[in-house]
Amino acid sequence: MASDGQPKQTIITPPRGWLPIDFRELWAYRELLGILVARDIKVKYKQTYIGIAWAVLQPLLMTAVFTLFFGQLAKIPSGNLPYAVFSLIALIPWTYFANALNFASTSLVTNQQLLTKIYFPRLFIPSGAAFAALVDLLISLVVLFVVLWAYGHTPTLRALWLIPFTGLAVAAALGCGMLLSAINVQYRDVQYTVPFAIQMWLFLTPVVYPSSMVPAAFRWLYGLNPMVAVIEGYRWALTDAPFPAASMMALSILVSPALLIGGAYYFRRMEKNFADVV
Repeated sequence: MASDGQPKQTIITPPRGWLPIDFRELWAYRELLGILVARDIKVKYKQTYIGIAWAVLQPLLMTAVFTLFFGQLAKIPSGNLPYAVFSLIALIPWTYFANALNFASTSLVTNQQLLTKIYFPRLFIPSGAAFAALVDLLISLVVLFVVLWAYGHTPTLRALWLIPFTGLAVAAALGCGMLLSAINVQYRDVQYTVPFAIQMWLFLTPVVYPSSMVPAAFRWLYGLNPMVAVIEGYRWALTDAPFPAASMMALSILVSPALLIGGAYYFRRMEKNFADVV
């Protein structure tokens, strides 16, 4: 109540220009992020017959197809690894990245009713989609370790490097997801373009072939793909594969945080219009 007896009013005005990331606000609403992640996991497998087994089935089926066509017929080299192991190690993080990017890029539109009714940090919507996909990744990693053991490859302490390489995959998926979700609010063409782009991106990533097949003169350009470091890092961490070209890996590692920062700031720049346009 104001001193003159009139009710106190709070006027919220839309921010202007580029906005910083409000980490204090994100921390204050952290429980909401957990709720959104749990909801996305539940919705994803609701009314499915085999439930979360889809998280394992998808990379395993793709491994079988790739092994037949690229390993047996095309005879693409896979180093000292059986081609099935070579491709499955790559498909685990790739499947996470593809699913996280796909769901995050459309998350604002699919949550438009939530977006227009209450206030909360909008960054949590694409973040929830990207973090929910981590459950599939963790389950798939268990299966991957079983496959490695069956083929006589016992991971060493080097496998701990999976943690930072997974962090790079999350940063790349979330950065691209935030950027595309903000664009998708205004231009719905994004939701039709992303699945096609992900398929093309797969063949620009060392999933079915080693990065050593890329000519040395183009490896700096190849290193602009953030998933190059993730997938080659997974192979190096889980097997006795040699470490890839350092300059290519260094460039690819730097791209993921750059995407995350750029995507977050563009998202903040556009979020004041979300409720009006979506």
